[in-house]
Amino acid sequence: MNKHDMNRRDFLKASGISTAALALGSTGLMSFGGNKAFAGTSHNRKTTGGYGPLVKDPGGVMDLPRGFQYRIISEEGGTLSDGRPVPAKFDGMAAYSGPHNSTILVRNHELSGNSPYPVIGKNPYRREESGGTTSLVVGPDRQVMKEYVSSSGTIRNCAGGATPWGTWLTCEETLEEGHGYVFEVDPHNPENNISNTPIRDMGAFSHEATAIDPATGIVYLTEDAGPSYLYRFLPNDRSQRVGALQKGGKLQAAAFEEMSRDETSSFHTGQKFGIVWKDVNPEKPTLDAGRQGCIAFSRLEGAYFEGGVFWFDDTSAGDKDLGRVYRYIPATNTLELFYESTAQNDLEMPDNICITPWGDLWIAEDGGGVDRVIGMTPEGETYVFAENKVNNSELAGPTFSTDGRTFFINIQSPGMTFAIWGPFARKNASRRRLMGHAAPPAAYAPKISDKLSAFAEVQGMSDLEAAALARHGMPIL
Repeated sequence: MNKHDMNRRDFLKASGISTAALALGSTGLMSFGGNKAFAGTSHNRKTTGGYGPLVKDPGGVMDLPRGFQYRIISEEGGTLSDGRPVPAKFDGMAAYSGPHNSTILVRNHELSGNSPYPVIGKNPYRREESGGTTSLVVGPDRQVMKEYVSSSGTIRNCAGGATPWGTWLTCEETLEEGHGYVFEVDPHNPENNISNTPIRDMGAFSHEATAIDPATGIVYLTEDAGPSYLYRFLPNDRSQRVGALQKGGKLQAAAFEEMSRDETSSFHTGQKFGIVWKDVNPEKPTLDAGRQGCIAFSRLEGAYFEGGVFWFDDTSAGDKDLGRVYRYIPATNTLELFYESTAQNDLEMPDNICITPWGDLWIAEDGGGVDRVIGMTPEGETYVFAENKVNNSELAGPTFSTDGRTFFINIQSPGMTFAIWGPFARKNASRRRLMGHAAPPAAYAPKISDKLSAFAEVQGMSDLEAAALARHGMPIL
């Protein structure tokens, strides 16, 4: 039996992990370093370089830095508020403000076919399908007050993205006929008719994640397939309110294209490439993007928009198939390769990503070994914040409460949702913007030749922009 198909109790039994020890984290608290450390000494307060080394979890579940605590607030096979089982395969997630200082989480379930713990809703898209989303109302004491189905009848709800107007876009990662769509979920109005209505103009493809530019209302979308393309959706209705995306729009895919002489500076010589967006047929966008020579990535995953910058990652790209992270800056129409994983820099297969309330980039790994949450700072430092010690299942759905005091994340299988808190740094809007234009940590920066770097300088582009062009075969030299 595959351990990812076991229920949690069977897995713990097979693994020899102490259920009694694990219960410390599940029913109460698992503390790393005691109350003194939790209070935040000068040694472990966040400055610019992380929170120090991880402390071994006596329960064998999640290692965290000293001073942090976790609670497992939901587990697959547990009980929803209506008495039904909590569905399996936890994945993408977002947090919203709820009543009485609560947090509402919306959580994906990447299910297809038969499952012992399917998503069973009252108003499904397709009643025979097992995927969908659940929502959790978490009190200020980090205890679950309510847990319920918020959409159902879909397939492989992998990731998605939060909207600026307080809803969740859940994405189907499938090419199955009648599926492969994006759906909008309102955590305050679960299982309404919008939640079971596909946003068809956003395309039928193997969706992964979305992120929205709040200044323009443009939706950026990643595709988890091979080859994989980067899309944007231009809504007809830019009012940024519930249901507006259903009014249609235009789907486009990103491409590199040589700019005309009028678009390049007379002080720069040779070819100059820029990003262009090409209209694609939403019913067959992958085929259409390929025919038009759009940028072919390996397998796109996580997405996040912050401070005028769209972040996304290609989880299996690079010479070692260990992944890359890109950032696209709409204001300058610039695509940059921010970092590239190698065997030497010890970061494997980036998946879900987010910018923390204080401005660091956090990356959840989905590699074949131990998976972690890796932090990168605007000052060019890296650190490990969390490590899954239960199994090799991916970490998914990293998101912070709106007050920045609680970090929520999932282990996908057996499904567990964690609330983590401790001496997090204060919210810092300016540092969040800074991250979008900071240089990557030296060990993670893409390596380019001196010749290419010199060419980039002459052409008025950054090394990171030149690296993106070079990795995708543009004849810029």
